[in-house]
Amino acid sequence: MAEKILAGENKVLRHGISGRLVHWIVALSSFVLIFSGFGQMPIYRRYGVANLPGLGWSGDYSVTLVIHYLAAMVLLFGAVYHLVFHLTRREFDLLPRRGDLRDSYLIIKAMVTKGTPPPSDKYLAEQRLAYAFIAFNLLALIITGILKVLKNLPGIWYTETTLVWVTGLHNLATFLLVFGIIGHLAAFLFKENRPLLPGIFTGKVSLDYVRERHSLWLDRLISR
Repeated sequence: MAEKILAGENKVLRHGISGRLVHWIVALSSFVLIFSGFGQMPIYRRYGVANLPGLGWSGDYSVTLVIHYLAAMVLLFGAVYHLVFHLTRREFDLLPRRGDLRDSYLIIKAMVTKGTPPPSDKYLAEQRLAYAFIAFNLLALIITGILKVLKNLPGIWYTETTLVWVTGLHNLATFLLVFGIIGHLAAFLFKENRPLLPGIFTGKVSLDYVRERHSLWLDRLISR
C-alpha cells in the first residue's frame, strides 16, 4: 500500500505514483476526447473557435478524428490499467458503500452550515459516488465508442435503429461526463475540500486535515 503517515513532514501519503499517473491519463485524455468529439459535429467553424490563434485545426474533421482516436486509446489504456491494478491488489476504497447518499448530504450540509461532518474513510462519501458516476459514463463511452469504430470495418453492419441508439448513448454519456467533471471540479469551491488539491500532484495531504476529516482512515493507518 502506498498510503502511509509521514510524521516528519506532518503529512499523509494519500496516492502513490501509479494512482496519480492514472488520474492524469484519464483526466487529460477525457478532456481531449470531449474537445475533439465536439469538433466532429462540427461546431468550431460555425462558432468561430477554429478562427482563434492556434486552433485552426479544430475545424478539420480529419484532424479531430485522428486526435479523438488517439485520445480514446490513451483513455482505454488508463482504464484497463486502473482496473487491473486495483483488482489485483484488492483495493476497493473508491467503490460506493451503503449510506453514502445520506453521508454525502450530511457532509455537504456541514460545509454549508459550518457544522461537524460525519467521520470519513480515505474517500468522502460524495467522492465515492462521483467516482461511480464518472466511471459509469466513461465505461459507456468506451463501449459505444468501440461499437462506433467497428461499424467502419468491412463486413460489419448495423441496422439504422442500432446505429441511432449507439450514437445517442455515446452522446448522452458525453454530456453526463461533462456534467460529472464540472461537479467534481466545483467541489473545490468549498475551502474544506481544497487541502485535497496537493494530493493530485504530490500524492500528499496534510496530516491535520486527515485527522479532522478522515478520522476513520487515520485510525486504520495508525493501527497497522
